[in-house]
Amino acid sequence: MAVSGAARRPLHDAAHALAFLTIIPVRLRGEAGALGAAAAWFPLVGALVGLLAGATRLLAGPLFGATVATILALAVLVAVTGALHQDGLADCADGLGVRGDRERRLEVMRDSAVGTFGALALLGWGALMIAALAALDDDAAARALVTAAITGRWAVLVHATTAPPARRDGLGASFQVSAVALAVATAAAIAGAVLLDGIVHGVAAVAVAGLTARLASAHARRTLGGRTGDTLGASVAVAEVAVCLTLLALA
Repeated sequence: MAVSGAARRPLHDAAHALAFLTIIPVRLRGEAGALGAAAAWFPLVGALVGLLAGATRLLAGPLFGATVATILALAVLVAVTGALHQDGLADCADGLGVRGDRERRLEVMRDSAVGTFGALALLGWGALMIAALAALDDDAAARALVTAAITGRWAVLVHATTAPPARRDGLGASFQVSAVALAVATAAAIAGAVLLDGIVHGVAAVAVAGLTARLASAHARRTLGGRTGDTLGASVAVAEVAVCLTLLALA
């Protein structure tokens, strides 16, 4: 029996989210459409990314110890996403680290080369993630990775809906998240975090991710005039760190 167009739309949006957020080969039938339409699926794609990284930590932990297993898990996390969010973090750090006005910062962020501030930001992200996750046992670290991946990809939606576009073009301008998509993604993020970590820790993880996104929006408005594709990516990476540190503190 043929599937109607209305029934295919959610599946198409899910495939679009998977194709954008990961390097997993996904064949989209027809036009991809607006990315904002796929926003409701971001936490579920995050769950898949987190499961791959968490499974790596679980399997490698008994063989290599917590630190090496964590590094391998983060390598999987970065690889499966094509370093999408780390690229945004590095570009934001370079743009915000340069001296000059808003236009100068935006110009630097368009440069694909990684500068000193970008390299330091990536080192800081990696060091904090390794320190937080290596301090947890294998099971707790695996759950923290999944939770961070889910809530991080929900946080980007909060950032997108609380900061105006800094430019008229680019991903920052085109990524428009509807209230319905945000509500669905919020419900998915809360449900996932609570199932993984319990009510108290799960709600705390979502709250910290949301607060991180709101702070990112406030900082982006003040320094850049709003969101860009890079600030969207950076909000995911920073939220992941904040959630992992929160879960470590509550462990």
